[in-house]
Amino acid sequence: MAGHSKFKNIMHRKGAQDKKRSAMFSKLSREITVAAKMGTPDPDMNPRLRAAVLAAKAQSMPKDNIQRAIDKSSAGEGDNYEELRYEGFGPGGVSLIVEALTDNRNRTATNVRTIFSKNGGNLGASGSVSHGFDRLGLITYPVSAGSADKVLEAAIEAGAEDVESGEEIHEIWTAQEDLHEVEKSLEKLLGEPESSKLAWRPHNQVGVGEDEAASLLKLIDALDDDDDVQTVWGNYDVPDEVMERLSA
Repeated sequence: MAGHSKFKNIMHRKGAQDKKRSAMFSKLSREITVAAKMGTPDPDMNPRLRAAVLAAKAQSMPKDNIQRAIDKSSAGEGDNYEELRYEGFGPGGVSLIVEALTDNRNRTATNVRTIFSKNGGNLGASGSVSHGFDRLGLITYPVSAGSADKVLEAAIEAGAEDVESGEEIHEIWTAQEDLHEVEKSLEKLLGEPESSKLAWRPHNQVGVGEDEAASLLKLIDALDDDDDVQTVWGNYDVPDEVMERLSA
């Protein structure tokens, strides 16, 4: 249960949160409303809603916005969204999983396919990529939560499967079905996490050079800019110094 964190290279947003805050809040609100509609509007009783609220808080989304999104579900307002997953390949043979929430399946499929084709990628069939990933629970804490040894000890006690501590965050991995229980146990030991969600963890990382990385990150940013796309996961590993140059 150790190792250097590569998660920041798995889900890349390249500062999009700061530059496109309004669009990001819209996506967060959509996830909150969908999560609340699927269960109870109480985050303490609805693990998916709790995860959505944590994600919104992590991006400094105002409390009023969060509550409005929850209230929409109770009032039966808003569109009915469908969860979709797309799988494809990016530059350098990188595997990508795209998760979307949409009220128009045809529009989203066309947009995602076009983005892949215009940015050096290829959209694959269902299952063409996901077999190389595990669907797991992921709980993250900032480094201020404690030392790597402290977090590791807490994770073992809480029933987690793996821990990776990096320079910025601690990543605690759990079985998919154990996410909520492990999170509750960790909160007693370490406080409220920064995020708690279901994630796609690749079996192997694909090293990407600077030229391919530039094209790959352009593809990921284009996908992330689509209103219906919620999350983009991948198995790429871009060296830190390359990532810093390309993100400048």
